[in-house]
Amino acid sequence: MPKIDPRDRLIVALDVPDLASAEAMVSRLGDTVTFYKVGMELAYGSGLSFVRRLADAGKKVFLDLKLHDIPNTVEKATAQVADLGATFLTVHAFPQTMKAAVKGRGAGSLKILAVTVMTSYDDADLVEAGYALGVRDLVERRARQAHAIGVDGLILSPEEVSAMRTLLGPDITLITPGIRPSGSAAGDQKRIMTPANAIEAGADYLVIGRPVTQADDPKASAEAIIAEIRSVAG
Repeated sequence: MPKIDPRDRLIVALDVPDLASAEAMVSRLGDTVTFYKVGMELAYGSGLSFVRRLADAGKKVFLDLKLHDIPNTVEKATAQVADLGATFLTVHAFPQTMKAAVKGRGAGSLKILAVTVMTSYDDADLVEAGYALGVRDLVERRARQAHAIGVDGLILSPEEVSAMRTLLGPDITLITPGIRPSGSAAGDQKRIMTPANAIEAGADYLVIGRPVTQADDPKASAEAIIAEIRSVAG
């Protein structure tokens, strides 16, 4: 896998309700941040044209839509996203869905990321939903399937990164939310890790929202995180 610039490893989550708030944060962060996550709230609230505008401005975009539908719909939706200029797109790690997304992105540069098991689920939630496997076993099964299908990367909780890196090797991208810089509040995250620890565990990219966007000085917060990443990633 090509070496990743430490600045590109930080993906700032624009978990805001409207376009004006997103634009203000991007402007405030300036050249410090190169990569942004646009999730459902912002995508549905302001349309997808913002993704294209970010890409046209030279930013990388992680479009977190978690697609899951019949294969034909997923394939066509993925093709539409590929034309927006996004770097990453998430889908749920069901085999048919992953195959359709890989087919839909074609020969373009869009990378497909699979969400194995939502980080808010535990073993009891999976039992209630009718699954026979617990979180750990289901994550491993879906990760192996994703790798075999040709999915580019996985979304994992911090505690799963090391095991999946060992299992799948260096040629798959691992991205983790649940990152909290040293000294910051955990908020509603239960399974957290510092940026340095996550990179050392094998993560390629870190998705970080509130510790940056709700900081008194978001730019300084982002710069500190990038410096911490650089200290272990070079």
